[in-house]
Amino acid sequence: MADAPQPTVWTIKALLAWTTDFLAKKGIDSPRADAQILLGHVLGYDKTYLTVNFAEQPSEADRARFKDLIQRRVGGCPVAYLTGVRDFYLLPFEVTPAVLVPRPDTETLVAEAIAFLKPLAAPAVLDLGTGSGCIAVSVAHQKKDARVTAVDASADALDVAKRNATRHGVADRVEFLHGDLFAPLPAGAAFDLVVSNPPYIAQHEFAGLPTDVRDHEPRTALDGGPDGLDFYRRIAAGVGPFLKPGGRLLLEIGATQEADVRAVLGGRPELEVGPTLKDLARLPRVVTAKKVL
Repeated sequence: MADAPQPTVWTIKALLAWTTDFLAKKGIDSPRADAQILLGHVLGYDKTYLTVNFAEQPSEADRARFKDLIQRRVGGCPVAYLTGVRDFYLLPFEVTPAVLVPRPDTETLVAEAIAFLKPLAAPAVLDLGTGSGCIAVSVAHQKKDARVTAVDASADALDVAKRNATRHGVADRVEFLHGDLFAPLPAGAAFDLVVSNPPYIAQHEFAGLPTDVRDHEPRTALDGGPDGLDFYRRIAAGVGPFLKPGGRLLLEIGATQEADVRAVLGGRPELEVGPTLKDLARLPRVVTAKKVL
């Protein structure tokens, strides 16, 4: 590593201080947190250990591994891909470049799903575009009698999701299907709840995305078509036969898409559009609807 005077003794404290400064100068948004996560990953320690044992001197081999990860982070690779894990809704999820990195915003959808399912006995849930499985697995983990069907068009993503289901002890209650949206579902399948965090980035918006998203996360999990609404239109048009009467639909949206997505759902006579839920930043994040016909 270069760009700044280097300490004579590379303690944990010195490594974190120097690397935080280095990442900040390279334009990384969360330099201290990234440095802590990556050093903790290399050493096998959590943040608390790093803080308490700041005088410990990592080995030369560990410092070399840390340096490599930092250089890859500066190159734009997301931290979750470097560590292979991202925490989501109280659980650690395996993450690879085959899947979108789970975001805290999506926890808004999961919390609403669990609240809706709580009074139901053995509810059936459908997760469209499951990716890492973070929604499907979290719902199954929290609602112990739920049976979840998780669909994705990417076989590689489904492999990741299956490993996450096994890791968290819900593989016996989550069925994974390979295909495009409703296509792999058997005839007559009906669900109490359908959830999705579909691709919703408009194609003209890709140039303005952060490098770590645009150049590293799977485009198929991001690309929502010319106006970002392709998947909402397809889900709205196809969901009716798969929702039980009174069943709910929860769709994550981009922060500027509330009116458009509500209009798409409102155009379906079998759906009654419900409240839009806000995330922790108080931005519109989940549009809800109910099957009425």
